[in-house]
Amino acid sequence: MTDDDLLRYSRHILLEEIGVEGQERLARSKALIIGAGGLGSPVALYLGSAGLGEITLVDADTVDVTNLQRQIAHSMDRVGQPKVVSARTAIHAINPSVTVRTVAKRADAALLDELVPGMDAVLDCCDNFATRQAVNAASVRHRVPLVSGSAIRFDGQVAVFDPRDPTSPCYACLFPPDQPPEETRCATMGVLAPLVGIIGSIQAAEAIKLLSGAGRPLTGRLMMIGALSMEWTTIGTRRAPRCPVCANSAGPHRS
Repeated sequence: MTDDDLLRYSRHILLEEIGVEGQERLARSKALIIGAGGLGSPVALYLGSAGLGEITLVDADTVDVTNLQRQIAHSMDRVGQPKVVSARTAIHAINPSVTVRTVAKRADAALLDELVPGMDAVLDCCDNFATRQAVNAASVRHRVPLVSGSAIRFDGQVAVFDPRDPTSPCYACLFPPDQPPEETRCATMGVLAPLVGIIGSIQAAEAIKLLSGAGRPLTGRLMMIGALSMEWTTIGTRRAPRCPVCANSAGPHRS
């Protein structure tokens, strides 16, 4: 770690739960962020500012004026750019030493099977049920921890699913693939701008904990917030014995 690193990350290093060793673990870590919008913006900015070694951003969309109310990685001068390119610019404006890979494609099963292996964490910041299920399935197949978040209107939720932990459920244990909810999107339902920042910041915090070894991750718990009353609810979660994704699935071992 250089003198510049010691200065830049000094507030992390002062935390005994992270320290120099934890910060060095972050510098060696790779994270995959699915979605560079409302949730992906704070996730990408905080992981970049925290000194992650490599961040891969996946999003097929371009920046639109309607995004700017909440997607803080983007700006007026980057309207029309691919979101992944815009987010990379925002990360590098804060921390140019972070390696940022961009993939301007939709996250389908084939792409996820190409990208997830070798990652240390996957962060689901997408906005639709089908992609969430595909990301979860890839996380289970390749035994990479998944930090999942969602937000709509005034309600948000966040959870950690860790297929390396035999007691951890996966996303499909809680939300079965064959029971899709009525699809709700910000474009039709709206979303409180700071809510995506709250949920995305928690996702970033959970990823930093997982990667640095600090604290207790949110594995086995689902946190929900109702922002109208600003009330948090946390419930315990369990593996579904007949889950079509993770039941009896050990997945490939990672070295």
